[in-house]
Amino acid sequence: MKRIRGVLIAGSLVLATAACSAGGGGAEQASAELAAKAAVSAAQIAISAKNGATDVKPSDGLKVSVASGKLTKVTVTDKDGKPVDGAISADGASWVPKGGLSVASQYKVSAQAADEKGVAATAESSFTTLTPANTVNFYDNLANDSTYGVGMIVRVQFKKAVKNKDEVLKNISFEASDGSVVKGHWFGNDRIDFRPEKFWKPGTKVSVHYNLKNTEISPDVYGARDLDETFTIGRDQRTTVDAREDTMTVERDGKTVNTIPITAGKRGFDSWNGTMVISEKAERTRMSSQGVSGVSAAESYDLSDVPHAMRLTDSGTYVHGNSWAVGAMGSYNASHGCIGVQDSRYGSESSNAGKYFHSSLVGDPVTVVNSKGAVVAPDNGLSGWNMDWKNW
Repeated sequence: MKRIRGVLIAGSLVLATAACSAGGGGAEQASAELAAKAAVSAAQIAISAKNGATDVKPSDGLKVSVASGKLTKVTVTDKDGKPVDGAISADGASWVPKGGLSVASQYKVSAQAADEKGVAATAESSFTTLTPANTVNFYDNLANDSTYGVGMIVRVQFKKAVKNKDEVLKNISFEASDGSVVKGHWFGNDRIDFRPEKFWKPGTKVSVHYNLKNTEISPDVYGARDLDETFTIGRDQRTTVDAREDTMTVERDGKTVNTIPITAGKRGFDSWNGTMVISEKAERTRMSSQGVSGVSAAESYDLSDVPHAMRLTDSGTYVHGNSWAVGAMGSYNASHGCIGVQDSRYGSESSNAGKYFHSSLVGDPVTVVNSKGAVVAPDNGLSGWNMDWKNW
């Protein structure tokens, strides 16, 4: 009996020792977990758009940054759960969206960071971007999916003055199928023209993207809309008007296809020199001397149906059909600055003017040489080709 009891006591001691060992490990683990929970990360996350804000500017209203740590993950979503593209900086110190946010939209931010010991920190924010009280619309000279000549310049006009010109320029983009670089040039505070360095190549397809609805174009004033358009460049037709020889030479794809007698601006009304671009075409239009300086009462005019008219400048220069000075064509200059081409009174499709009209596209360049007039200003019509690319 004694031997049996001794065995039992020994067994009890073994069990007690095992129980004591297990209890000690559990305490250490629990202590470690408590310590981890008690640890406070040195990383301090800051979200520029404060939680609950309702008037955040979409252009510069959101930045996530961290002090004494590095960002590990940043997620920004709109009200539909769609993620906003963005990237953490190489040093892990900040995150910004790749593009501006949208106006009148709700966003949620969730950010995570860790300090140098790996202790994590989190932060969240929900906010709404402002709803613009004032917007400004714009228009251009494109008809979507149309075909234009190789000299086409895209003209964008705003209905009010623009203060943040660089911001507007950044949010209008061009994509050309041949890789052409397109740059914009401001004329004044409400107009910006776009063109490549040289004439477009025939067949080039161009997409234009106006991302202006979320762009602050002036203090507290935003663009009224976004717009996407496309156009195609047609064949290469270029016209040279020699005001001394009174001829107009038409080249198509590098080959001369026609030489036409014309009459240009007479003395005192000399035609502009330089490259202009056909900006609009009309089978018939009204032309009047009203507003044209230097026209005496004796030579004033008001013609209600000038045929086959193609505008070259804002100041009123056209290539157009002419039936009242046919004898001057090819001989001397008799117009008030326009390029007159032989036509009938109401326009004939078989006349020189009619044939030229129907062979021409908006965007075709027309260059006048050997006139006694000045060189046309780059902002007079679509005449930006008269400005050097380095200044453009």
